[in-house]
Amino acid sequence: MAGGFSVSGSSGTEFEAKITPIVIISCIMAATGGLMFGYDVGISGGVTSMDDFLREFFPSVLKKKHEDKESNYCKYDNQGLQLFTSSLYLAGLTATFFASYTTRRLGRRLTMLIAGVFFLVGVIFNGAAQNLAMLIVGRILLGCGVGFANQAVPLFLSEIAPTRIRGGLNILFQLNVTIGILFASLVNYGTAKIHPWGWRLSLSLAGIPAALLTLGALFVVDTPNSLIERGRLEEGKAVLRKIRGTDNVEPEFNEIVEASRVAQEVKHPFRNLLQRRNRPQLVIAVLLQVFQQFTGINAIMFYAPVLFNTLGFKSDASLYSAVITGAVNVLSTLVSVYSVDRVGRRMLLLEAGVQMFLSQVAIAVVLGIKVTDRSDNLGHGWAILVVVMVCTFVASFAWSWGPLGWLIPSETFPLETRSAGQSVTVCVNLLFTFVIAQAFLSMLCHLKYAIFAFFSAWVVVMSIFVLFFLPETKNVPIEEMTERVWMQHWYWKRFMDGDNHHVVANGGKSNGTTV
Repeated sequence: MAGGFSVSGSSGTEFEAKITPIVIISCIMAATGGLMFGYDVGISGGVTSMDDFLREFFPSVLKKKHEDKESNYCKYDNQGLQLFTSSLYLAGLTATFFASYTTRRLGRRLTMLIAGVFFLVGVIFNGAAQNLAMLIVGRILLGCGVGFANQAVPLFLSEIAPTRIRGGLNILFQLNVTIGILFASLVNYGTAKIHPWGWRLSLSLAGIPAALLTLGALFVVDTPNSLIERGRLEEGKAVLRKIRGTDNVEPEFNEIVEASRVAQEVKHPFRNLLQRRNRPQLVIAVLLQVFQQFTGINAIMFYAPVLFNTLGFKSDASLYSAVITGAVNVLSTLVSVYSVDRVGRRMLLLEAGVQMFLSQVAIAVVLGIKVTDRSDNLGHGWAILVVVMVCTFVASFAWSWGPLGWLIPSETFPLETRSAGQSVTVCVNLLFTFVIAQAFLSMLCHLKYAIFAFFSAWVVVMSIFVLFFLPETKNVPIEEMTERVWMQHWYWKRFMDGDNHHVVANGGKSNGTTV
């Protein structure tokens, strides 16, 4: 095991740490970034199904919605409408590159503060929008906030949490995403009845989580890793004592300092990320993001009200169904918070794969039989079955691919590539979120019910990947991942050469890490 630490055992280094109130409060405050992200994801689907909103910005879609009898699957197929939803993710993708720099140079806390400011300005633009341009500018500013928040928050949570509850605390981010989506669905359900400005209220209420994130970032402490990385060693040690609730922080402090020293030698973290020994983390981080989007979850979450409308649910019923799926999402994420550090990451992903596959196939079969171009009358029983299947799918996603898609990359990258790795993770996530958001309504129009068969095929592919290529990272200190995870894995160990083993075993005393 890693040599030279005073507190170690057969399972590796376990540092002394109490679960202090400051850790819990900091994590809850930081995780409000997830609340904001979730609200933005959830609000757009409800707003785009409101007639008042469509009348103001997309009259052609409104006309098609009420008059077009050609195809039930194509009512909302409009690139401008899809751009309203997807522009946020494109902006987030661009902002991530800047966020990587600020996370490293200015710290996790200040990056969260920048995110909060972007969110607040974006909310003002959206709530006051007079034309499509203002609407899109607002969404782009919100997207910049998402880019900065998604970069800083998971890193902040991973670094401040004690190892044994790192998984649970990190999932707070995802839990807040799901609460944000549920909150958005409830808001849409209420504001749909307020004519003609209910949609403005929906978009403006995003100011609440935006203000929470901004205030939270003003009051939390930066992580010891971030302070030490920027040369503020004494401050870093003081914060470490404070968050661990003990004076015996030397072993952990020394390990962070050593990891930071090695990180400082890396002049080009993105180039370093491409080195052979960083290949496993990079491949897994990228594929987890691609797979997360190709489960089809965002297609359902963005467009739940639109989707249910398309399937013949009336406007009220479709928003109501979106609220139900939102509630299932929140409750199931709590399952993950409880079980991720007990059952492990792999088991949750594999179980969910089976559940997601079966529920999507069931939805495809029901829609294939009952919803044709000419008829959208599902019938009461079949409609309930579709909602139940959608909920079954959402539940399994929420305790697996949702939170773990963020958790696993944030805990597997070593410090010297962690910021760059998180950037790549967020970028790939937002890129594929953009692709799905921009394409889903067109795909629904062309593939019809087979869109669920398309996503279920991807679920099979990703489950096979997890089975063979994803190692278990439960209860492994971040600094010991190389030795205890990658070097033990049947496939990835070939990327860990002898020199790298030497680096880990000797506390990084090798020139093998420099670029």
